[in-house]
Amino acid sequence: MPSPSPFPFDRSRLAALRAREDATFVQRTSRSQVLRQEARQFMPQGVPMAWMISLNRFSPPFIHSASGAVFTDVDGNDYLDFNVADLSMTMGYGPAPIVEAVSRQVRQGAQFLLPTEDAVVVGRLLAEQVGLPCWQFTLSASGANVEVMRIARHITGREKIVIFDGHYHGHIDETMVSQSEHGAVHQQLGLAKGSAANTLILPFNDLDALEQALARGDVALVLTEPALTNCTLVHPAPGYLEGMRRLTQQYGSLLCLDEAHTFQFAHGGLTGAWDLQTDFVVLGKGLGSGIAFALYGMSADIARHLERFTDSDIGPAGLATGGTLYASALAVSAARASLEQVLTAANYQRIERLGQRLAEGLRLAFATYDLPWQAFQLGPRAGFCLTAELPRNGAEANLSMDAEFIDCRRLFMANRGIWDGILSAGPQVSFAHNEADIDRYVEVASAFLAELFA
Repeated sequence: MPSPSPFPFDRSRLAALRAREDATFVQRTSRSQVLRQEARQFMPQGVPMAWMISLNRFSPPFIHSASGAVFTDVDGNDYLDFNVADLSMTMGYGPAPIVEAVSRQVRQGAQFLLPTEDAVVVGRLLAEQVGLPCWQFTLSASGANVEVMRIARHITGREKIVIFDGHYHGHIDETMVSQSEHGAVHQQLGLAKGSAANTLILPFNDLDALEQALARGDVALVLTEPALTNCTLVHPAPGYLEGMRRLTQQYGSLLCLDEAHTFQFAHGGLTGAWDLQTDFVVLGKGLGSGIAFALYGMSADIARHLERFTDSDIGPAGLATGGTLYASALAVSAARASLEQVLTAANYQRIERLGQRLAEGLRLAFATYDLPWQAFQLGPRAGFCLTAELPRNGAEANLSMDAEFIDCRRLFMANRGIWDGILSAGPQVSFAHNEADIDRYVEVASAFLAELFA
């Protein structure tokens, strides 16, 4: 869980700023406040998904419309969006290729429970860009990770999975866990007792710890992001991912790179951009289109195994994969339009430059107030590292997840027309942002720092 930053904030000054910004936000969002109270009659917490509340320590604005990089609430306030719906809207609001593709597909038929030609194109494009030859659709990265774990357990005949401190791999009983002195324990309520028993949590960037775990011979799958993105940001050390691949092959475990987030960071994801070798890749967040879908890629050998053990209503039991709305014609049309027209190499290069501009602007702001901080950055993701060195693992990254500081910053920026990244992430450049948007973010972030440190 997030812990206080090692940097000695003046907490009373932070609290006073928060109280002032709270009052301003309530006044600015009066219509949203009324709507939420009305909605409490029909929905827990007054929202259609309770997570919308837990993401903020202030009542969320109700949204009216959006265009490009900006959304507008029901009170008429505009927000320049750097959270991009937790990476599910990295293409921006109303991108023409997506609007055209899904509108056409809805008219022609959104779902048939049968394949369309678009699926062939999506599979070919992903094979070329990511490097794995075969693909399957799900509705979410959570669903994709579940199917990957099932396939890996069936292939290896083993039960255990390895994940890493600082992880998040979706709403899955086996992965919604944290490390305790007694092993993996559940982070949330309502999860099946005993479902964490087969999960091992290791420190990222520690090949010795990984080898010790794999040498026992009972690990079916190693599941990791190529760079950790749910605890701010942790880069892999040089050679770490290559060493992970070598060890999984040596000890007979399978490897899955979860790129639900990091596919937004580079063309072909980090797997393609860094030429990583793996057994599975998981993609999600609708690839940033706002349409619900995810995918997982696999090696040719694993694809043949899946073909052999495909579940059937009319034959023998097979692997537990699939869902009624998986690979709908609508989702596949959105995926094709995304890959062909938005997620191009040139567009990724542009937003990487904007990510560098954002990180450089934050570094200058930190230097202005003599703050011993770093600005992390990977492609279009950048943000606040509240320590003098960039983190090497989840425990070190956790030091920058100061909930009071981040929540006050988000509220301060919201009152000035910036919707900032959530606690575990950081500002994300979208394909709809431009240089002026980046400079505006840095300007407001600098004003926030001035309130605390000037």
